Amino acid sequence: MKKYNITVNGTTYEVVVEEADASSVVSTPVAAPVAAPAAKPAAPKAAPKAAPKAAAPAGAQGANKVTAPMPGTVLDIKVSQGQAVKKGDVICVLEAMKMENDIPAPCDGTVASINVQKGASVGANDVLVTLN
Repeated sequence: MKKYNITVNGTTYEVVVEEADASSVVSTPVAAPVAAPAAKPAAPKAAPKAAPKAAAPAGAQGANKVTAPMPGTVLDIKVSQGQAVKKGDVICVLEAMKMENDIPAPCDGTVASINVQKGASVGANDVLVTLN
């Protein structure tokens, strides 16, 4: 048996946990309120400094990155490099959780680069397409 002190919503409970084999698992609550020791207020921490922005590669001045909103698989790419797009035009189709999601252009521009291929698996915030 092991004893633990657990605090929930400012109330501290002493909890006894007993190991059980898989054949005799029974749920029995044995929590009792325990007086919580007075906590010292934490000193305020300084705000973290912002990381310096990485320099944009040559030719990418003013580039807008279209990123994947969630992990998934690229089903289709609806644009080609050099193509002009308007805000809201479908850039590509991403399958996530068995649903097809149209990924729109966030602004007017020209497709500078396509960073994924049809059938590729992407993670959340991976760059799909770059617009100028």
